[in-house]
Amino acid sequence: MSKSKFDWLLAKAVELQASDLHLIAGVSPAFRINGEIVITSTDVLSGTGLAEITGDLLTPAQAARFDEEWELCISRLHEHAGRIRITLYKRNGIPELSVRFCGDRIPGREELGLPEKIDDFARRPHGLILITGPTGAGKTTTLNYLVNLINSERRCKIITIEDPIEFVHENQRAIVVQQEVQTDTRSYSRALIHALRQDPDVIVVGEMRDHEAISTALTAAETGHLVLATMHSPDVAHAMERVIGLYEGSNQRQVIMQLSNSLQGIIAQELIPSADRAKRVLAYEMLVATGAVRNLIRENHLHMLDNVIQTGARDGMVLMDTCLHQLYCKCLISYDTAVSHARHPERLTERFT
Repeated sequence: MSKSKFDWLLAKAVELQASDLHLIAGVSPAFRINGEIVITSTDVLSGTGLAEITGDLLTPAQAARFDEEWELCISRLHEHAGRIRITLYKRNGIPELSVRFCGDRIPGREELGLPEKIDDFARRPHGLILITGPTGAGKTTTLNYLVNLINSERRCKIITIEDPIEFVHENQRAIVVQQEVQTDTRSYSRALIHALRQDPDVIVVGEMRDHEAISTALTAAETGHLVLATMHSPDVAHAMERVIGLYEGSNQRQVIMQLSNSLQGIIAQELIPSADRAKRVLAYEMLVATGAVRNLIRENHLHMLDNVIQTGARDGMVLMDTCLHQLYCKCLISYDTAVSHARHPERLTERFT
């Protein structure tokens, strides 16, 4: 594939408002539009063509790393598509690409469909805020919305650790230092430890992946920093179970206490098709760390969180099924979509009868 063909595909993706572009050997280029894969009618991609475009995209250092590890994630600022995230991998020894379009601006809260309560999270002086959900759920967009809000309101220092950088934040009221894993730092955990020595007020972790990074993030949240982080987890309870489950014995008990003391809130989100299938709508579950929530975490009674969230509407808490019901009542999503994405479909259907 020639560079001009690649540029054309990127420009076409922007025109079609695609979120992703997939380049796979033996298949025509494919776009993800409103959550669905759409295969183009252009020529089938060859392994040779994909190898050529990969060679054009990578620096010598990146090419060497890809040859050694067979996996690579980088970001680029493209003249037609703006900032893009490129994930490279190999299949049958042939390089293939998945391109995510990051956009050139950070949408507002109402445009994203986020609740008002999430602004309160960004205004907390310290503690841990988690954004969870499956791949492609808009976690990074929500994370950058919060960073942008802090940047516009507070005189502080924000350090972000990302893999790769998807949105570039210009300094407003705050100083924003963005570090990219494998470009500016070796790993999330090492960058987190070093970030604590750089006089930060806010630390942003692109993804909490291992126990070392989680432990450092919890310590930072406990010692007067506001920590924002994303995590792959389907809902609020699973997010905390994943954090706690990485530890055993006395270490687990320590993490439970740190989590109960430092957690400020969790939003678990998912992007689902709108009623007219013309776009995707944000559905979410929101946990606010009230005294009751902290007690449940401390006692490790995470199975009871749903009950607290259900009765915590006054504090801004929302269950995923409640959010789906509200979206349906506003005619934003269809009945089938609401039920198919519900945590407890049978309970949701009872609300409609």
